[in-house]
Amino acid sequence: MENQLTKSVEERTFQYQDSLPSLPVPSLEESLKKYLESVKPFANEDEYKKTEEIVQKFQEGAGKRLHQKLLERAKGKRNWLEEWWLNVAYLDVRIPSQLNVNFVGPCPHFEHYWPAREGTQLERGSIMLWHNLNYWQLLRREKLPVHKSGNTPLDMNQFRMLFSTCKVPGITRDSIMNYFKTESEGHCPTHIAVLCRGRAFVFDVLHEGCLITPPELLRQLTYIHKKCSNEPVGPSIAALTSEERTRWAKAREYLIGLDPENLTLLEKIQTSLFVYSIEDTSPHATPEEYSQVFEMLLGGDPSVRWGDKSYNLISFANGIFGCCCDHAPYDAMVMVNIAHYVDERILETEGRWKGSEKVRDIPLPEELVFTVDEKILNDVSQAKAQHLKAASDLQIAASTFTSFGKKLTKEEALHPDTFIQLALQLAYYRLHGRPGCCYETAMTRYFYHGRTETVRPCTVEAVRWCQSMQDPSASLLERQQKMLEAFAKHNKMMKDCSHGKGFDRHLLGLLLIAKEEGLPVPELFEDPLFSRSGGGGNFVLSTSLVGYLRVQGVVVPMVHNGYGFFYHIRDDSRSLEGLPKNSSIQTCSNCDACRVPSVNRDNANPSLLALFMICSLKVGHMFSLSHTTYPRIGTYIICTISINELVNKSENRHKAKHKSISSFWENLVGRSTVTDKHGHYQPSSPKTGHCLQNPKIRHKYCK
Repeated sequence: MENQLTKSVEERTFQYQDSLPSLPVPSLEESLKKYLESVKPFANEDEYKKTEEIVQKFQEGAGKRLHQKLLERAKGKRNWLEEWWLNVAYLDVRIPSQLNVNFVGPCPHFEHYWPAREGTQLERGSIMLWHNLNYWQLLRREKLPVHKSGNTPLDMNQFRMLFSTCKVPGITRDSIMNYFKTESEGHCPTHIAVLCRGRAFVFDVLHEGCLITPPELLRQLTYIHKKCSNEPVGPSIAALTSEERTRWAKAREYLIGLDPENLTLLEKIQTSLFVYSIEDTSPHATPEEYSQVFEMLLGGDPSVRWGDKSYNLISFANGIFGCCCDHAPYDAMVMVNIAHYVDERILETEGRWKGSEKVRDIPLPEELVFTVDEKILNDVSQAKAQHLKAASDLQIAASTFTSFGKKLTKEEALHPDTFIQLALQLAYYRLHGRPGCCYETAMTRYFYHGRTETVRPCTVEAVRWCQSMQDPSASLLERQQKMLEAFAKHNKMMKDCSHGKGFDRHLLGLLLIAKEEGLPVPELFEDPLFSRSGGGGNFVLSTSLVGYLRVQGVVVPMVHNGYGFFYHIRDDSRSLEGLPKNSSIQTCSNCDACRVPSVNRDNANPSLLALFMICSLKVGHMFSLSHTTYPRIGTYIICTISINELVNKSENRHKAKHKSISSFWENLVGRSTVTDKHGHYQPSSPKTGHCLQNPKIRHKYCK
């Protein structure tokens, strides 16, 4: 009886799924009111008045009818958005997924027990696999703790998509295949796929009902590595997954037509728990500088990535690890969770295996030998070429900021996430002389199968504060008041969006209802202010908080000449990742944070370096940078900021604690204003006001 009671009160991972509330449809009136507020920073008086008239007409006419149809749809679905979002945001997208849709991130183990070291790849890999497989077993047994906000359970459905999940290309639309089941639901696949030097292998991770141990996993990895090292490289079928989606779909159909056995081999990869990639490269990585890890995760060898898999665990030759994950089936918080779990286990065990060294007699890995012909080999060659060309402009610089962390912002009663968002708004405003339409991710996991909603940080309040920071006549009190108003506005928006009261997904639903009904596109969606304010995925700034742990990651931005910023905030560090596309960054080549591969710097857009230097003139490398070019996407910036609270006792930290909130912001962004001949703001020295486009001065403040 006691055992039954214990079992009955033990929470299971997915036990609250059926009791979660349905995703609500917001009020049309409220959504349109919020939309109008969001376009204000980007309109003059006449433009705003015209948009007001368009919105009023929409609310009273087409919008009202479409809203009713959306309400009817919601009656028959617990999440009216789920299918639409998956299709529109991911499965209908035809550009190459691996660079443009997937998210990547380094494993943080190099910060402690696993610094980069040649000759450790296979041994560390066996331990990495062991901890990942233990996480899989927790999920299978529903022992993974339910995520909660306070006492409110959050949706856990996305965790079903982490293992044994793969996207399959289609001519016009892809599909998601998921083979994961909990133990109570029945059998599910128990093998992993390993990619090495253009070849593919599979092996089972269970033997006699138990997980194989790290020594046994090491034996399997060693077998594969030796075989691939001593024999010719394989046909690199995996590279096809980096292609444009329709081309990959056609190549896949052709491959299956060559030999039906090829389909069986493809399905073994599709059904695998995940793909383990063995890389030959060794990215430089230290806690202070890990630029190359991001570069190789995003633009690495496509012959050892299955771009459609929900989880590629990537191992480099020097014992550094990372992941490359398809974004379609789940959002980054799932990967953050497993990465944090593994990191904690590695810390607990000091990065070593402390169990039995016995290796049982288990079957050797099976190689997947595809039947190919000249056409397939040419397709593979073209896929590699387009991938490497697209990634060739990728530049990343990542460094660590050590003056303060989130503790200081919280001591000043400032939300750490909002702090970063307003810093980005001010930086963009100073650099470009205008507001920057911005996307930030809000989670909607309070609801059944909830994923995300859009927060628009570029508010009227944020712009007023930016203007006050640029106005030499503005008093400290005025700046402080406007800053607090901007903070309050952002915090309320985030809360509203998380509770199903955002408006962007609502507007998307209304547009999709019109398309499904064969109705004309409403004027609201063709109004120039709709796209100028970011509507339709046209945000110049694409941002997301990765979390408050050691884990970090990136995904590319939305638009040409836009920026992407993805950051984590924790007690001992903050990290921000971002990207510019088809632009060249002007940097100082003399310091690590600015050291990037050479690119064409003619007619360059303002650099990400300059953008973030504005926010870090007095406190060092608050933001780290990267640059890349992708076809048809635009200007990306991948940067990493890390803010470590390692200087709590330092004089600077001691002084900072006693500054007022507004003085604190002044310390962060400086008060100098230097403009070029066109009146555009230039990053400047906080002491001298000299323009940091001067390489000597810029280098000084890069130290």
